[in-house]
Amino acid sequence: MSDATQQDAPQSNGPVLAADGTPLKQSLARSLRRQKLRALILIAPLLLFVILSFLVPIASMLFRSVENGIVEETLPETVAELASWDATSGELPPEEVYAAFVRDMVVAVDEKTHTRLGSRLNYEETGMSSMFRRSGRAIKKLDPVEDAPFKEKLIDIHDGWGEVKTWATIQTHSGKYTDGYFLNAVDMQRTAEGPEMQPENKRILLTLFGRTLKMSLIITGFCILLSYPVAWLLANLPMRISNLLMILVLLPFWTSLLVRTSAWKVMLQQQGVINDTLVWLGLVADDARLVIINNQIGTIVAMTHILLPFMILPMYSVMQTIQPTYLRAAKSLGATNWTAFWRVYFPQSIPGIGAGSILVFILAIGYYITPEIVGGTKGVFISNRIAYHISSSLNWGLAAALGTILLAVVLILYWAYDKIVGIDNVKLG
Repeated sequence: MSDATQQDAPQSNGPVLAADGTPLKQSLARSLRRQKLRALILIAPLLLFVILSFLVPIASMLFRSVENGIVEETLPETVAELASWDATSGELPPEEVYAAFVRDMVVAVDEKTHTRLGSRLNYEETGMSSMFRRSGRAIKKLDPVEDAPFKEKLIDIHDGWGEVKTWATIQTHSGKYTDGYFLNAVDMQRTAEGPEMQPENKRILLTLFGRTLKMSLIITGFCILLSYPVAWLLANLPMRISNLLMILVLLPFWTSLLVRTSAWKVMLQQQGVINDTLVWLGLVADDARLVIINNQIGTIVAMTHILLPFMILPMYSVMQTIQPTYLRAAKSLGATNWTAFWRVYFPQSIPGIGAGSILVFILAIGYYITPEIVGGTKGVFISNRIAYHISSSLNWGLAAALGTILLAVVLILYWAYDKIVGIDNVKLG
């Protein structure tokens, strides 16, 4: 008996084994890895979609806002020669720079890249695009060896090659990466002396950023005021009536955004429905009709109407979870209707207000169709400027910088909201 016990002792003190004879801990770890791998395979298509449709475009946008390789790639010898030239001296570069420029331009004209270079530098100095385009044809006829020296010949081709600011612009923006787009996005510019403010007549982007934030907050505030009573009715009326009201709330989603915005343009104009009604009621004189289109008022009215459902639905979903017995209990303890609402009901509805506010504000700050149609020149947002640089001016670097700054502002506001209110308090019911 004692010998058998001694023989079994090592087995009882050893690791616990699974049914297949492997240590139980190792078997559990292997099983857990299989489960994680199976879960990863299931979500892989969605993860791949998010990466390709969300993360890659954002990364591309961030890169475009600092990418600037075209100058160095198109004019490599010129950039190397300009490195030793002092742009603040007030003197033109030496002949070596002009000779290197001719050699680079002959190659660039053959490859048809000089016009792209001119367009890039034109963002920094107006007139550079046409100067490169017009000079390209004449420079192509020059022989890089036999026609030297080139300084006077280039100045004869275009007066701009005899100006210090032309070469200073090329030198300043010859780096592979640049912060020039971000400086332009905040109404500044990079010069040979360093960053400085844009001329007074070109300072518009900071104004647009401020207007976008201010009007988005105003729109969010109006949505809260208008949505709260509607959400309360949806949550407290009988189901039959509540369902009918919910259909009316959701009805705008079944109509095109462009159609709804165009309808507001018709209603808000001076000869529109609203002004005609006010004149008919005698509240406004016929020769003093209200100007509520092509300005900030038109943008606020139209966008408040469009974004209202996005505020009502989160509020309604939270209010639906608030028990009516809480109010009855407060009243039975002597509270008035207002006290019961303010002290009992309203605090429980704040998570819905927070969720709706975040949703509406983020949507409002990125809208550009509605401000473009009803905002005129005084009611457009920074998003309209981004759309302009992407589709019209083709200054994608500046558009990327503006978009990056807008994204950073939203993230900072989101972080501030989390610190002040707490994102955990935001609920959707």
